[in-house]
Amino acid sequence: MLFLLSAFTNGAPQQTPEPPIAKVIPKITELHGEKLLDPYAWLREKANPETIEYLKAENAYTEAMTAHLKGFEESLYKEMLARIKETDMSVPTKRGEYYYYTRTEAGKQYPYFCRKYRSMDAHEEMLLDENALAEGKAYLDVGLIQVSDDHNLLAYSVDETGYRQYKLYFKDLRTGEVLKDEVGFVVSFEWTSDNRTFFYTVEDEAKRAYRLYRRRLGDESGELVYEEPDALYSVYVSRSHDRQFIFLNIKSKTTSEVRFVKSETPKGDFQRIHPREAEHKYSVEHRGGVFYILSNKNAKNFRLLTAPVSNPVEENWKELVAHRASVLIEDVEVFSEHLVLSVRENGLVQFEVLSFATGETKRIGFPEPTYAAYSASNPEFETTNFRYNYQSLVSPPSVYEYDMKTGESRLLKQQEVLGGYDASEYQSERIWATAPDGVKVPISLVYKKGFQRDGNAPLLLYGYGSYGISINATFSSARLSLLNRGVAFAIAHVRGGSELGEAWHDDGKMMNKKNTFTDFIACAEHLFKEKYTSPSRLAIQGASAGGLLIGAVLNLRPDICHFAHLAVPFVDVVNTMLDESLPLTVGEFLEWGNPKVKAEYDYIKSYCPYTNLARKNYPNMLVTTSLNDSQVGYWEPAKYTAKLRALKTDNNKLLFKINMDAGHSGASGRYDYLKELAFEYCVMLSMLGIEK
Repeated sequence: MLFLLSAFTNGAPQQTPEPPIAKVIPKITELHGEKLLDPYAWLREKANPETIEYLKAENAYTEAMTAHLKGFEESLYKEMLARIKETDMSVPTKRGEYYYYTRTEAGKQYPYFCRKYRSMDAHEEMLLDENALAEGKAYLDVGLIQVSDDHNLLAYSVDETGYRQYKLYFKDLRTGEVLKDEVGFVVSFEWTSDNRTFFYTVEDEAKRAYRLYRRRLGDESGELVYEEPDALYSVYVSRSHDRQFIFLNIKSKTTSEVRFVKSETPKGDFQRIHPREAEHKYSVEHRGGVFYILSNKNAKNFRLLTAPVSNPVEENWKELVAHRASVLIEDVEVFSEHLVLSVRENGLVQFEVLSFATGETKRIGFPEPTYAAYSASNPEFETTNFRYNYQSLVSPPSVYEYDMKTGESRLLKQQEVLGGYDASEYQSERIWATAPDGVKVPISLVYKKGFQRDGNAPLLLYGYGSYGISINATFSSARLSLLNRGVAFAIAHVRGGSELGEAWHDDGKMMNKKNTFTDFIACAEHLFKEKYTSPSRLAIQGASAGGLLIGAVLNLRPDICHFAHLAVPFVDVVNTMLDESLPLTVGEFLEWGNPKVKAEYDYIKSYCPYTNLARKNYPNMLVTTSLNDSQVGYWEPAKYTAKLRALKTDNNKLLFKINMDAGHSGASGRYDYLKELAFEYCVMLSMLGIEK
């Protein structure tokens, strides 16, 4: 046996549980004249029964250490569940003569995908019953779900393990029959205008989307249209909003290329709009014989250009919306009479609506100091209505419809929070910390009114800071279980995201990655200085690349907090980025660097959480993961926990919990997910001295 479990004797738990101690089996990798020692590399052997035994032993230890909290955990789950309207329906979306929507039923883990013909008073047609698909399965996730132009066929993809490996199926909506056509390893998909032909991309063994196929229903196999040989690039298929063109999008982290073919002639050859150039990212939409090109060439935060479909070479590009140094254009949505730009200014999203007829631009602004806004489902091209989602740390998710002619917004639905929720009882703020290099870093903050800024209040600080992903201030009814117990919640919008533009991302990646960590520490220090909390009352949290953030912060400043939660954490950066067979590795050389390059190796090694664990005190910690995670292998947090147990010099708690049936996002069912969240909240609150 490759570990020692001293918590159990003859199957019975002792009074004081002891954690499993993983056996050390050194693996040495020679690189740049150094010998890299990995004492727990054996935990990557998923098929090894000893590995599974060790993981189960860690679960058993965590179970024993939290057994006294079961009542509290259950009460948290019940109060979270009591805020949710279990039987509910989404706002119907009109497409053609049908209204499409999803609905949920009390007691059912998954949604139903439905539609009605011409009127919401009509008979309901069940397109897909996800609960039936999930029957007898520990995990289920429906990826894409697309109806053909004539509304007769449904394409949907399913992952049954959590590894994000989707299989594509087809259903005839006239008969209810699931067709024999099946396609494995599908990443993206689009129907064409003939309602029989479709394009799709598939992934390789390293989960890189690398091939585009064309196929007709009934064919034995697809026709290979394009294969991308460069492992830095992935390929995705999309369709223009007016449904006239199919786009082949070829992307790396820094460069892109787009090719197109008419949807009505899917057997045609794809034409290239603009060849790939280093550091040039662009995307394309279409309207009336004109391509709308969102490009960052000579425009760090992007500008919008037009080009004729007949000859879209760069010489024919014309600027429609200029680059602005303080405004990041994140997306463009083109309608028959208007276009909508999703822009981010001062870290906050707003929508800019341009009228083609008048050239006038209007902005949809929002009243709260920090919030989240997203484009909603807008499948219709010929419309003057634009739907968007809005929420904040205190305002529940809401769907609005904006009249692009009159400039008026109308609320269609706000998520109902049961139990008498009153938003006026809570306060949100946006404050700014100062990083060591003088850069101002935004913090979004929420607490229940009556909160005392005396340094004694508990606070949860969350961070991410990678891939240019901006963390928006979203609502969570479950989070009320923290706020109502006097815990404040804050988001550190650290560099590595794109909250303050593309440069914000650049300043937190590659050889600037450490800014992400020092920004987070600066945010915590600012919260201490302004007496929102203190180190003994602070909990910190990050997931995935955010787990890397937390792991690096703990190595730099283990005294910064009382408790830390690392969820599916990317903590073994050196070893993972050395293994090009793993999902994501090669494509992310442009985010983290390639350790086979000496300078990049030295920099990664200097902050890698697993590499830099040391013999010193660490705070109380919870590490969570899932066995079938394709994005961050379960062995990273398992190895991290094992090494930390061997090194840490304190008596603080270190708990590790692994879901043996799920992937990167945890449990797939909505009730199971809520139970996982209740456990995590329960552990954190108990560490902060709150157990009821």
